[in-house]
Amino acid sequence: MRFFSSTRDIPESVAVPRHVAIIMDGNGRWAKKRFLPRVAGHKRGVEAVRATVKACIERGIGYLTLFAFSSENWRRPVDEVSYLMGLFVSVLESEVEKLHDAGVRLRVIGDLSRFDARLIELIASGERRTAGNDRLVLTVAANYGGRGDIMQAVNRMIAASPAPANGYTEDDLAPHLSMAYAPEPDLFIRTGGEQRISNFLLWQLAYTECYFTDLPWPEFDAGRLDEAIGSFRARERRFGRTSEQLTDPASPSRPGHA
Repeated sequence: MRFFSSTRDIPESVAVPRHVAIIMDGNGRWAKKRFLPRVAGHKRGVEAVRATVKACIERGIGYLTLFAFSSENWRRPVDEVSYLMGLFVSVLESEVEKLHDAGVRLRVIGDLSRFDARLIELIASGERRTAGNDRLVLTVAANYGGRGDIMQAVNRMIAASPAPANGYTEDDLAPHLSMAYAPEPDLFIRTGGEQRISNFLLWQLAYTECYFTDLPWPEFDAGRLDEAIGSFRARERRFGRTSEQLTDPASPSRPGHA
């Protein structure tokens, strides 16, 4: 399946985002504010994941991508990293069958080589179990970095087609990116008050609408998702065009025109 590239094509306008990508930030600060250990925030954050998956299904969103653990998160305290790895195992053990019953397909992107054998096995098993589902594609980015994603894609592209006479194109690179199976995100959400993308989906977010909220991830729910979608609907998505071109039905740069 080939999806549009927003730097070359003009995607169709949609009222509901096809693909939502989220940095689930603020777990530790949520816990600290309540005089709890940071790990308590991560545990509570799992409930927000469940609520968001359910809300995306109900709203007809086809793809949800969650940034669970970045390639830079290994710099965190050892005990916190260890807890996160254990939480990942626990969630996979308890949630995969529920995802399958809900028609959700699980995919995990990132460099899994640093994870222990049990976690790698559970990821592979979860992806196999849910492979036939198409109600929602839930992608979890774990030990993932946008720059690393692009670099591995470049290396694979070169290996697949060394030195083409006319140089490489986006079409050559695109199949080798981690999320080649998904459309580019329409809406990017970051909770927790920070306003940056932190090495997340650098290639794919080129024309994504960004929504930042001070709300910590453990407090995110369906209502907050609706607020983000409402903001998305109010945006004028021009993809390099002028406002006038958006309202001119004869404009050759409108979707569907040559």
